[in-house]
Amino acid sequence: MKRREFALSATVLAAPALISLPAHAQSGKGYVELKSRAPVNAPAGQVEVVEFFSYGCVHCMHFEPIFAAWKKAAPKDVSVRLEHVGFNSSFEPLQRIYYALESMGKVDEVHAKIFDALQVKKIRLDKPDVLFPWIAEQGLDRAKFEAAYKSFGVASKIRQVTQLQDAYKVEGTPALGIAGRYYTDGSMAGGFERMIQITNNLIAQTRKG
Repeated sequence: MKRREFALSATVLAAPALISLPAHAQSGKGYVELKSRAPVNAPAGQVEVVEFFSYGCVHCMHFEPIFAAWKKAAPKDVSVRLEHVGFNSSFEPLQRIYYALESMGKVDEVHAKIFDALQVKKIRLDKPDVLFPWIAEQGLDRAKFEAAYKSFGVASKIRQVTQLQDAYKVEGTPALGIAGRYYTDGSMAGGFERMIQITNNLIAQTRKG
């Protein structure tokens, strides 16, 4: 797989987004079916949907409220999870933020605030000396967050998501993986709303077997 070069901008902290492989762009359906199944965590009878995102991606910030609304209304047989991509080592500080928050059960409290801080206010949350005081300002336990941020568990999650994004052949963000079988993103689908529509169709298709 040929992966484009992704890098965090020194001023914007944004990864190129909504980019897909040439083969993806040629599919014409707005999604691709994987040649090899990607791993899923959902129990039997559940259809798993994975959102691949990055806090450093402005398109992910714009997609976040759309996806959050869809997730809230998703049927009971749909299992939804988020994974923070890491296309190279410069993504790791932002990945550590997400997975530290996830381990604390605090994602919902500050998820949108992190996008705003990075993308709108240009606060360098990729820098621990900026991040940790900012976390405390949001009312979270700084000591617990720092411990989680530096933990082996978070490092393990980062390794796991690298394997998952490779299995789905993720080339840009935001992107969605469905049932370990299908992949779509905004560029391929032709927009965020169409991306959601395609996902709904693929969920229905998966239910039919």
